[in-house]
Amino acid sequence: MDDAPSAPPVRRSARVRAPELAGKGGWLNTGGAAYTLAGLRGRVVLLDFWTFACVNCLHVVDELRELEERHRDTLVVIGVHSPKFPHETEHAAVADAVERYAVAHPVLDDPELTTWTQYAVRAWPTLVVVDPEGYVVATYSGEGHVPEIERLVTELEAEHAAKGTLRRGDLPHTPPEPEPTALRFPGKVLRLPSSGTFLVTDTTRHQVVELAEDGETVLRRFGSGGRGLEDGPPGRARFQEPQGLALLPDGAVVVADTVNHALRRLDPESGEVTTLAGTGSPWRPGDATDGPAREVNLSSPWDVTVWQGTVWIAMAGIHQLWSYDPVAGTVAREAGTGGEQLVDGPAEEALFAQPSGLAVTADGLWVADSESSALRRLGPDGTVRTAVGAGLFAFGYQDGPADGALFQHPLGVTALPDGSLAVSDTYNHALRRYDPATGEVTTLATDLREPSGAVVAGEDVVVVESARHRLTRLRLSAEVLGRPHADTERSVTEVAVGPVHLDVVFTPPPGRKLDTRDGPATRLLVSASPPTLLRSGEGAGSDLSRALETDPAVGEGVLHVVATAAACDADPEVRHPACHVHRREWRLPVRPVVGGTDRLTLELSGVDGAGGAGPASGQAPYPSL
Repeated sequence: MDDAPSAPPVRRSARVRAPELAGKGGWLNTGGAAYTLAGLRGRVVLLDFWTFACVNCLHVVDELRELEERHRDTLVVIGVHSPKFPHETEHAAVADAVERYAVAHPVLDDPELTTWTQYAVRAWPTLVVVDPEGYVVATYSGEGHVPEIERLVTELEAEHAAKGTLRRGDLPHTPPEPEPTALRFPGKVLRLPSSGTFLVTDTTRHQVVELAEDGETVLRRFGSGGRGLEDGPPGRARFQEPQGLALLPDGAVVVADTVNHALRRLDPESGEVTTLAGTGSPWRPGDATDGPAREVNLSSPWDVTVWQGTVWIAMAGIHQLWSYDPVAGTVAREAGTGGEQLVDGPAEEALFAQPSGLAVTADGLWVADSESSALRRLGPDGTVRTAVGAGLFAFGYQDGPADGALFQHPLGVTALPDGSLAVSDTYNHALRRYDPATGEVTTLATDLREPSGAVVAGEDVVVVESARHRLTRLRLSAEVLGRPHADTERSVTEVAVGPVHLDVVFTPPPGRKLDTRDGPATRLLVSASPPTLLRSGEGAGSDLSRALETDPAVGEGVLHVVATAAACDADPEVRHPACHVHRREWRLPVRPVVGGTDRLTLELSGVDGAGGAGPASGQAPYPSL
């Protein structure tokens, strides 16, 4: 039999001397060494211009893994991190991303786009091949080019081995030692209603973890911890950087197995993992967009939710929304052309930009559209509309009317009890709130390191702080919980500039006393909108008095005060006295001015039936042991 004809040589660009590498942020994964192209002479060098917000860049990182392994003694891959968002210019954030996505080659942190400019790069991702003599021989934009690059590398190896200009030798990969945390860059969270426990995707460790109701104690791990696509029991199953979670009516959980380009089914009872959709290969142009779920390629499914009887998929890798029908076992494209942009309209004509978070309310399916820094909605009428956001390069931090509000690469959206939405504003390190009824964006919490998802648990919202490797519990206000309260509207109070003393007065009703058997009987929570209204004094504590300090530069804002007190029947003859929690919430519009009042006094009434949030009586009974 004749040998098959060999592939034609790869077409190369005109040889141009490669500019030297420069980046103000320095090097990662090198053990402190700083590399130069001159020092790498004799090896084939592949420069990968990427940024960690870009899902197509992450696809290339994964595509390169096998290429790097097969040519490890002749090929040096160098990632040149070239940021789009302000957060991506922070060196610590780049270091986190290198660990999060298991980048296994040296990375040059180039926050000022110095090397990007020298190589005339115009798009993420871009790959540049430099031959062993230091000349650029090929440039590729986008993903899916690794087969051709490998052919070129093989040609260059043979050519320069013959010329005597090829130098062999493995370039060591020196990653930093990860910290011993229970979670490592968690992605999304789901609360199991049957047990009150939480499931969290432990993305970097390729597992799904069950945490106790405290959000900290690890109960079980699902997945062996190694990369792969393998079904089976908890200790044998394998995921690859899983993200979104959704609960099916039968109690099973759908897992968006992002880097496996698949949907998996996790049985919380047995821990068994099976594959629902995807082949393990990424979708490419020309592939099917509907059909039997196990036969159709997916592309970086980032989140999942159940809406209208089907599982909806944020298909981040191709900027679309898909659905999975668990009864028919099929998938279908539902919205988005595949182009990356912010364009509203009928679902089949709309454009998304890396949808990464999903939530459902009575108004429809809400989408955190991360690369356009937008909050979008697909309505029951099949039309996509943008609530917040203006385009691929319209990002920042701005509260207020939605048409002027700004996010920065949000990865999650969560439905709140009152019909509003909590947006995990990832690169602003904040939890923001959009209220469809008023069209306003406000801030719920700040100093949350790269929040990527959240779930409501009772009166709290539990947030995934991805870059702090933990869940963080925040108390929701009565307004967000959908409860009426007496102090919704108040006139603006002029308070002193600087120190202000807050007192909440509570007197137990006749015949009752404070319940101090298990610790403090009172709790005070203070926050502000905007958060910068207070220089100090925010947070929770057991004392009903608090020293605050206002910032006059803010001009005007709202103090949010929530006070609770537990009181029980005082009759010593009663072995198991009845106990009640008294709770009240205030929204206090204030304006710091010179000469304003330096003391605020509020009354938490201990009189049965007097003002308070929650039940009509203002009190909620709880069991006394």
